[in-house]
Amino acid sequence: MASSTPSLAVSGGTVFPVAVGADPRRPPPVSVAVVDKNASYGKNMQATENGGLEAPLRPLDVREAMDMLTECKTVQSAMYVPLLHRSVETGSLSSARALHGHMVKTGTNADMFVATSLVNVYMRCRASEDAHRLFDEMPEKNVVTWTAVITGYTLNSQPVLALEVFVEMLELGKYPSHYTLGAMLNACSTSYNTDLGMQVHGYAIKYGADSVTSMGNSLCRLYARSGSLESALRAFWNIPEKNVITWTTMISACAEDENYVELGLSLFLSMLMEGVMPNEFTLTSVMSLCGTRLDLNLGKQVQAFCFKIGCETNLPVKNSTMYLYLRKNETEEAMRLFEQMEDVSIITWNAMISGYAQIMDSAKDDLHARSRGFQALTIFRDLKRSAMKPDLFTFSSILSVCSTMMALEQGEQIHAQTIKTGFLSDVVVNSALVNMYNKCGCIQDANKAFLEMPTRTFVTWTSMISGYSQHGQPQEAIKLFEDMKLAGVRPNEITFVSVLSACSYAGLVEEAERYFDMMKNEYRIEPVVDHYGCIIDMFVRLGRLEDAFSFIKRTGFELNEAIWSSLVAGCRSHGNMELAFYAADKLLELKPKGIETYILLLNMYISTERWQDVSRVRKLMKQEDVGVLRDRSWITIKDKVYFFRANDRTHPQAAELYQLLENLLDKAKVIGYEPYQNAELSDCEDDEKPAAGSLKHHSERLAVALGLLQTPPGATVRVTKNISMCRDCHSSIKLFSLLANREIIVRDSKRLHKFKDGRCSCGDFGALL
Repeated sequence: MASSTPSLAVSGGTVFPVAVGADPRRPPPVSVAVVDKNASYGKNMQATENGGLEAPLRPLDVREAMDMLTECKTVQSAMYVPLLHRSVETGSLSSARALHGHMVKTGTNADMFVATSLVNVYMRCRASEDAHRLFDEMPEKNVVTWTAVITGYTLNSQPVLALEVFVEMLELGKYPSHYTLGAMLNACSTSYNTDLGMQVHGYAIKYGADSVTSMGNSLCRLYARSGSLESALRAFWNIPEKNVITWTTMISACAEDENYVELGLSLFLSMLMEGVMPNEFTLTSVMSLCGTRLDLNLGKQVQAFCFKIGCETNLPVKNSTMYLYLRKNETEEAMRLFEQMEDVSIITWNAMISGYAQIMDSAKDDLHARSRGFQALTIFRDLKRSAMKPDLFTFSSILSVCSTMMALEQGEQIHAQTIKTGFLSDVVVNSALVNMYNKCGCIQDANKAFLEMPTRTFVTWTSMISGYSQHGQPQEAIKLFEDMKLAGVRPNEITFVSVLSACSYAGLVEEAERYFDMMKNEYRIEPVVDHYGCIIDMFVRLGRLEDAFSFIKRTGFELNEAIWSSLVAGCRSHGNMELAFYAADKLLELKPKGIETYILLLNMYISTERWQDVSRVRKLMKQEDVGVLRDRSWITIKDKVYFFRANDRTHPQAAELYQLLENLLDKAKVIGYEPYQNAELSDCEDDEKPAAGSLKHHSERLAVALGLLQTPPGATVRVTKNISMCRDCHSSIKLFSLLANREIIVRDSKRLHKFKDGRCSCGDFGALL
């Protein structure tokens, strides 16, 4: 947000910064003024009390200026002012160049005032090269001229050039005004050059300009953008006269950091108590604070305040209000606001799509989440049919929706649109595309998108490493991690989780221990529970159970529910029931909250006929009120989604599905399939227990069967499941892939399972139940 810089004003409202001389505390020099139409155009302009310059008492309009230029024998520099303004208003670079040519012809280009005005016009017409060329040709330059160039480069998103001009100014012994310093701080803020900004801050303190409101606003913005909220607050409290820009700058900074939400709301209250009227930018930030806080009641009060001061129709305010309703899952009210908007921007569309995408992550159940995902896809479709065009934020948001839903067909269509619109070259969109293909089980397509990226961030590298690990290709994941280091990209803690997971899958103990030490010693990243979990998982996969427990004892970290569950499943899988029962006791001490954890324990105790432990687990389930396990799966075939519950018979082809499964299971038994005995789970909406043995087919087996029936031979079958696969379904579907000669992908709540030729990408350690 631009600071409230005092400026030279001319007809038409265009402004450019005005310096006050070598010393910021001195009054400014005078320049051109026009007192009356018939008055002489001498160099006089009134100086205001605050050190700025006032507009001419009787400014010329464009027609008067043109008449005087064509009729008068003597051309005065002030005649060009309204014409230069018109060039800015119309954005006409050709007009500015024509006026420049006329100035050269009449010799008025040597006038410092008119030349400085022309520099400002060139900058505002996005012709910074023309502006700098004229600047270099000027025989005389004052602080206003230097400030115009610095400000112009910042406005044209060329902050580095602005910094170079400022350094040149100082080297020539010129003294900046506090307006120059404010422009410099804005350039430092735009280029994230905090170090130079701090030097400018020191210069401002030396000359007593740091308490000037516009300077203070620029300082707040500089430190806020650099992430130093404490420094921004010190600059904020040092401003004796805070205006609406001052308050809005700090409130907006707080809205961008969830750790300062309460402070942002407190500042808003203080602003109102001091009688400063907020503007639409302030209220947009306050709505964002309410959204972060998920405080709908406060948001409604702010919404009422917007009506009171008459800015409820302001588009940014409406967008932030609508987004708040979405964050609170008030989708009907959000949609009502959206449909009532007469004018919308791409930000409005993006808020709706990203809002529904966030609801998917926090939905109360998977059915509700998928419903919101379909709404996001519908909104994206409506956007394409409107006059608006999607931007990079639209594509990244909708690709994340496709990732969550494993909606490959829609994702591929959106991929084509990013190519057509040119957004594929953007790193954010390309990263979302890599993630989408990874989540849909298309590692080759993800790798292709990754290799075609012109630039890569650590997020993209990490996503690709994780993809290889999830797809059972650990060597490729480790190689890519080494390539990442060679490229000079610094890994973060999530990257190390991915590479340690790859080592776990491949059983590379020495490499895992080396990367674990590298993370701590070379990159100074403290291990968290996920890193420890990867090392333990590696030992469990290798059957080195004693080493796993020894590692736990040696490191002394506290295991969580997920790791103890993994130990129970691993020990059970390797037949070490003594350690499995020990891990189960430790797990029960935590009083687990996840229903899947209890089912894991029940399955183990039932299979070993430990009925007292079965009773103990069921009793704890009632005490903790964990509810019942809802088994749900989805499959998308030709843009149509099919939904299955366990033992579901609602599909029109139910008889064919069950017959196919019976045939496949009979064939699987011939080649070694043995059914597992699982806990009897209630999956009925009224929580009534089904008849014994009725859960013969869990939802993913039914979805896989439909995929085998309705997709062409050789096509990949993709299924999404809301909970972890059980051992029985995992074992059977693994053999289905061999018998049907199909690749079958099931993404459950824990990981992605890619079944092919009778094998699974998880190495048979991904099914816990």
